Amino acid sequence: MQKQMIMGNQAIALGALKAGVKLVAGYPGTPSSEIIEFISKYKDKTKTYVEWSVNEKAAVEVAAGASYAGNRTLVTMKQVGLNVASDPVMCLSYVGVKGGMVIVSADDPGPISSQTEQDTRNFAQYSKIPCLDPSTPQEAYEMIQEAFELSEKYNTPVFVRPTTRVDHAYESMEFPELKEVSSDAEFTKDTQRWVIFPRTSYMNHKRIFERNESTLPKEFSKSRFNIVKNSSESSLSFIAGGISYCYLMEALEILKIPASVLKIGTPYPFPKELALDFLKAHSEVTVFEELDPFLE
Repeated sequence: MQKQMIMGNQAIALGALKAGVKLVAGYPGTPSSEIIEFISKYKDKTKTYVEWSVNEKAAVEVAAGASYAGNRTLVTMKQVGLNVASDPVMCLSYVGVKGGMVIVSADDPGPISSQTEQDTRNFAQYSKIPCLDPSTPQEAYEMIQEAFELSEKYNTPVFVRPTTRVDHAYESMEFPELKEVSSDAEFTKDTQRWVIFPRTSYMNHKRIFERNESTLPKEFSKSRFNIVKNSSESSLSFIAGGISYCYLMEALEILKIPASVLKIGTPYPFPKELALDFLKAHSEVTVFEELDPFLE
């Protein structure tokens, strides 16, 4: 594989194609637009269906239908578009999915090209849907693939929340080999699963609570996306995630300040055990993040 300078949004697209995404739908909006534009260049080679939908809500519903049949699907939008998509997204949290379904909601701190600075991490917690928060294009490439695995393992949509400075950053990466995505997916009618009666919601709520309060926090505490960088030369300690982690590490390097840093790549569900171990080891911790004090 040849190394190239790859944009964050292109890395997300390549990660999805590498993971075998069969259907991609979305609505254009900076900073997320290039994801679908890049995937469309390879749709004939990989036999991936790609569409700009009439809006974000329609994109989620198109992807949900394909996911119910067992296909891996990707939906892209910016954080403002998540408001439009919120109705089917909230329902999908309880209904669940079959084929892996990843929702990329690109946040825009600043804002640089948006009406608002909404923080998708809050929406993830509100909707009870797991959320991954990449710091670099390479990590975004890896997280997208992990998100599909998580989605199928727990039958839930998964958010990936890049921000503008990740979406539009460039990093030297190996360009993966892309192959045709084969699929024998077929929808099987099952009213007990795909029709969200109140009793079904009640039972699914119990499953979701167990997953988000116990199972995933333990799993995420061991995730390769959550790491601790310890320094015995300083009592300074920080917690950071997303692009803020890169800002922090750059500042520490420029100032030549040794510090211990906990990087959180899975803000929801929160990796409680890992965070508690870090807090117990330090008397004072500064949380470094953009927008809302979610990690704090």
